[in-house]
Amino acid sequence: METRITKLLGTRYPIIQGGMQWVGRAELASAVSNAGGLGILTALTQPTPADLAREIERCRTMTDKPFGVNLTILPSINPPPYEQYLDTIIDSGVRILETAGANPRDFVDKVKAAGIIVIHKCVAVRHALSAERHGVDAVSIDGFECAGHPGEDDIPGLVLIPAAARALKIPIVASGGFGDGRGMAAALALGAEGINMGTRFCATQEAPIHDKIKQALVAATERDTRLIFRPFRNTARILGNAVAREVNEIEARPGATFEDIHHLVAGQRGKKALETGDVDDGLVWAGQIVGLIDDIPSVRELIDRIVKECRGRLAAATAMAG
Repeated sequence: METRITKLLGTRYPIIQGGMQWVGRAELASAVSNAGGLGILTALTQPTPADLAREIERCRTMTDKPFGVNLTILPSINPPPYEQYLDTIIDSGVRILETAGANPRDFVDKVKAAGIIVIHKCVAVRHALSAERHGVDAVSIDGFECAGHPGEDDIPGLVLIPAAARALKIPIVASGGFGDGRGMAAALALGAEGINMGTRFCATQEAPIHDKIKQALVAATERDTRLIFRPFRNTARILGNAVAREVNEIEARPGATFEDIHHLVAGQRGKKALETGDVDDGLVWAGQIVGLIDDIPSVRELIDRIVKECRGRLAAATAMAG
């Protein structure tokens, strides 16, 4: 398959693994790259920039195909050393950077000077246009169906993807709600030149999370995610579980603050849940695509299936058009 995204990234297929906290490690990223997609290491999964450098080198021992690193920059009371992580990415010779969170204007010149390809993740067309003006090479546009932070506009992919494709000159990657060949065919028809999948890759054999979490994703329906942080205008979509329900109950109270739920949503608590398999013990980030996940294949099996089904759906649609 050939699109501007495959040409840009040097991949066989226009399929990108989302940068997921605690999940984007070498085991998964290398498997995606070896299967023809673009694997992504998540920088902040590593506790220090030095640990990230070691993880990058570990990934290189597991694949000789292109892979990238995600760096998500968010406002925080005690922010991690973002600049040091960025320097590590540059110094390690990474060729592809996925950015998210803050506007990339503050660092895009630096990484572009190092010859790095930048894909910026956005949740709105206006943000994508801003990123384009600041020189990113491609945009990943996140619909309301996505896991993580879908923004506050609540625009689903069926509208957001063609709106972005109409407005931007650089290629776009469709993200949020993708996990099979039907979705990929739809994304291409809507004007995207690739897809980004996070939740679907969590339910694969190589994903470095507990099997009970994977089984929970398989068992979930499209109605089994919840939105949290809405009162604080930092909306996030997660798998519905005991923690999610408790967070929603506290948020609904008059005068509730983020400090009231901080102990429930702490990142280390979520990390522990992914490692132990206790689905109800922390946040499990998941998109509405869980309703279309029915098995736990290998990454290669999944990508091969998606590509085959996408081709079949596109051919069938063309035949129907006469």
